[in-house]
Amino acid sequence: MAKRVAVIGSGVSGLTSTKCCLDEGLQPTCFERSDDIGGLWRFKEKVEEGRASIYQSVFTNSSKEMSCFSDFPMPEHFPNFLHNTRFLEYLKLYAKHFDLLKYIKFKTTVISVRKCQDFSTTGQWIVVTESDGKQESTMFDAVMVCMGHHIESFIPMQSFPGIEKFKGQYFHSREYKSPEGFQGKTVVVIGMGNSASDIAVELCQRAKRVFISTRGGSWVMSRVYDDGYPWDTVFHTRFSNLIRSILPWPLLKRVYEQKMNQWFNHENYGLVPQNRALMKEPVFNDDLPSRILCGSVVVKPIVKEFTETAAIFEDGTMEDNVDVVIFATGYSFSFPFLEQSVIKVENNEVALYKQVFPPTLEKPTLAVIGLIQPLGPIMPNAELQARWATRVFKGTWTGMLFMTDVGHLFLCSLLRFGTSRSQTLQTDHIEYLDELAEGSDARPRILPLLLKDPKLALTIYFGPCSPFQFRLTGPGKWDGARNAILTQKARIIKPTRTRVVRNSSNNSLVSYLLKIFGLLALFAAVFVSLQQS
Repeated sequence: MAKRVAVIGSGVSGLTSTKCCLDEGLQPTCFERSDDIGGLWRFKEKVEEGRASIYQSVFTNSSKEMSCFSDFPMPEHFPNFLHNTRFLEYLKLYAKHFDLLKYIKFKTTVISVRKCQDFSTTGQWIVVTESDGKQESTMFDAVMVCMGHHIESFIPMQSFPGIEKFKGQYFHSREYKSPEGFQGKTVVVIGMGNSASDIAVELCQRAKRVFISTRGGSWVMSRVYDDGYPWDTVFHTRFSNLIRSILPWPLLKRVYEQKMNQWFNHENYGLVPQNRALMKEPVFNDDLPSRILCGSVVVKPIVKEFTETAAIFEDGTMEDNVDVVIFATGYSFSFPFLEQSVIKVENNEVALYKQVFPPTLEKPTLAVIGLIQPLGPIMPNAELQARWATRVFKGTWTGMLFMTDVGHLFLCSLLRFGTSRSQTLQTDHIEYLDELAEGSDARPRILPLLLKDPKLALTIYFGPCSPFQFRLTGPGKWDGARNAILTQKARIIKPTRTRVVRNSSNNSLVSYLLKIFGLLALFAAVFVSLQQS
C-alpha cells in the first residue's frame, strides 16, 4: 500500500510537493485553507488571515526560464518577468497538466500535527483538520509543510518610539493593495526591500511626497542585465559561479560592488549597503533610481522617533505633516499546528537539515518545503527539496542524514549572510540546487556530458542554470529536458523581439573564445580539487 503524505498548502511549494509525491508513487492529500491554489501569487482585494498577501502590481523578480518547474516550461509567449496574474495562470496550467486538483482539499485548515504514540518505530503522524466547522483526524505516514514565510507581518514597534501617539495612519506593507486613496498625502515607507521600493515608486505618482526610510541600505538592480537579457539568465551560470567561487573574497567583493554601481552610484543616492561584507539579496526595481533622480522619492535614514504628526530621522532631520507610515519591515514565521519539540523557532531562526528536515526527529517523516530565501528563484529550490524529501519518505534515497551537521552549517550561514531577520533564511542558489540534486540523483555531470553531448554540456556550463538541468538524469528524468535547455534562448527572446531587425553584429568569435577560456578554467578547477583530495 502506498504511503500517505499530508501536504499543507497549495502554493508553489505545495503544488510541486503534491506532484513529487505522485512521481514517487506516494499518496498525497493537500490541505488548502482558502478556496483556490496559488498561495502568495493569488491576489485578493482584502487581506485574509493565514494567507500571504500581495499588492496588485506585483511582478516576479526572477525570469520565466529560471523560475519555472523543471519539467514544465512556461509558454514561450509569456513575458520574461510575469505579473502576478500571469504567474498564477502558469501555476494553474501546471496543476491541470499533472492533474493535481483532485488531491487538494480546499477550505480545509490544519489544526494540529502530532506524532503517533508509536512514532519512534512507524514515523507516522495524526493530522487534525477543520472544514465547515467539523474536525477530522487522519493518520499519515509523512507530512510536508508548504506554508512559505510571508504570512505573519512583523513590525518592531519598540524600535519606533512615539508611533503609538502618531495621529496619522500606519500599517504593514502586507495590507497595501494599490495607490488608490493616497492622492496628495505625505508617506513614509520604512524598509529597503523589494516591497518597500515597489510601494514607494508606485505611490510617488499619486502622493504629495514619498520618503524611504532605511537603516542598512541595499544594492538596487535592474531586471535588465547585460545585452538586455534578464538578469538571472546572465548572473546565474555555472561558469560565472565558478569564477565567483575561486576569486578571493576581497577581490570578489570589489568586482561585485563595481558591477552594482555600473548602473548608478549607490553612494550618491543614499542607498549603499551599510554592511558590504555580507552576501545579501539585492532589490530589483527598474524605476527607483529615476524616481530618486526626479525627486519623487527621497531616501532618508531610519526613523528615530515619531511625534503626533512628524517623523524624526536618525540624522536629526524631521518631516512634518506625515499622513501615512507603511512598515515594509518583513515577516515572522511559525508553525502553530506543531509542537515546539518538533520545530522550534527562535528570533526568526529555525534549524533544519539542509533547510528541510527537523534534526531532532527519530524518523525523517516531516519536511519543510520552501522555507528559504535563495539568491535566486525559489521555485526550482522548492521543487528539488520536494523531490529529495519524497525519496527519503519512500526509502529510495540511500544516503545518510547527518543531522549533527545542522549547527555547524547554520553558523556558516550566519557568517556569510548575517544575522538580521531578513537574512536568516538566505541560501546560495546554484550551490544549494546542486546539493539538493545530489539527494535526488539529478545533478548534471558536466565532464562526462562533454564527451557524450558537447553542445549540451557547453550550454549547461555557459548558459543559464535553468531548472531543466536537473531533469537530464536520475529518477524523474524528463525526455524534454535537453530540448528545453537548447531552446531557452529562443524563448527568452521571443516575447521581446516583436519587431524583427536584421542582425548587425557578429559576436561569435568572442563567444567562442570565452567558452574556451571557461573550459580551461573548469579543467583547472577539477585538477586542483583532485590534487587536494
